[in-house]
Amino acid sequence: MVKSLLDTLSYFILSVFVTTDAIAEELETPSFPVPWQMNLQNPATPVAERLIEFHNFLLVIIIIISLIVLGLLIWCAIRYNSKANPIPSKNTHNTLIEVLWTVIPIIILLIIAVPSYRLLYFMDRIEDPELTVKVVGNQWYWTYEFPDYEIEFDSLPIPDNEIDITKGQHRLFEVDTPLILPINTDIRILFTSNDVLHAWTVPAFGVKLDTVPGRINETWTHITRKGKFYGQCSELCGINHSAMPIVVHAVSKEDFEKWRQNQTALNIIDTQGKPSRLALISKE
Repeated sequence: MVKSLLDTLSYFILSVFVTTDAIAEELETPSFPVPWQMNLQNPATPVAERLIEFHNFLLVIIIIISLIVLGLLIWCAIRYNSKANPIPSKNTHNTLIEVLWTVIPIIILLIIAVPSYRLLYFMDRIEDPELTVKVVGNQWYWTYEFPDYEIEFDSLPIPDNEIDITKGQHRLFEVDTPLILPINTDIRILFTSNDVLHAWTVPAFGVKLDTVPGRINETWTHITRKGKFYGQCSELCGINHSAMPIVVHAVSKEDFEKWRQNQTALNIIDTQGKPSRLALISKE
C-alpha cells in the first residue's frame, strides 16, 4: 500500500515537470523539407553527413560524365553530318577506342565502390551501444520499445482535424507520442514488424530500413543536435501507408533520463482499466 502511494506520488511529480509537450515546446525543427528544396535535408548524425558527402561526390562524377557524353554527341552531330561528311567512313573497329570505353568505366566504378563499401560498413551496426531501441511496424502505426528499461508505447498519427498549425504542427507528420532519444549517444536500433513490410525512414538520421515480420534488422545512430525530426514509412504497406509518420525528439541526456523515469513510473501505476487510444481509434 505504501509502495503504491509512493509510486503514484512520484508519477505525479514527474508528470508536472517532465511531459512530452513540455519537451517539444523547447525543441526546434532543424531538418524539414521546404518548397523548391534542391539538396537533401540537414543532417543530424554522422551517417547522414557521410551520405550527403557521398551523394555530392557522385553528383560531381555524374555531371562530368554527362558533359563528356553531351560534348561527344554535339561533336558527332557537327563533324559527321551529311553536309560536313558526305562520304562516311566504313571502319567498324578501333582497338584503342574499344579498350578505353571498357577500361574507363571500370576505373570509375572502382572509384565509386571504395567509398561506397566503407559507408555501408560504417552504417551497419555499432559495437558497444549505450542505448537500444526496438521499432515495431504495425498497420498503421509504430510501436517503440526500450528493452533495457522495459518501456513500450505506441505512436499513433494525429488526425487532420486535430492538427494545430499555430503550434508548428504539420499535416500527416504528427503523432500523439513521439520517440524520445538522447543526443551524443550511440544508439542501436532494432527493426521488426507484426504484420507486413514497413520501412522506418528518418532522412535527417540517414536511416531507412525495412521492418520485416519474423526478422530483426539492425542499424545505429548517433544524434548530434537537439530538435524535432520527422520521417515516414517508405514501404507500401496498405491503405493507410501515407498515415504512418515518425516523430523523434532529440533531447539532452538529462532530459532523456527524466523522461525515462516518467515512463517507468507510468508502467508501474495501475491504469484502472482505461482503454488505450489505440482501442478507441479501432472502435471508430
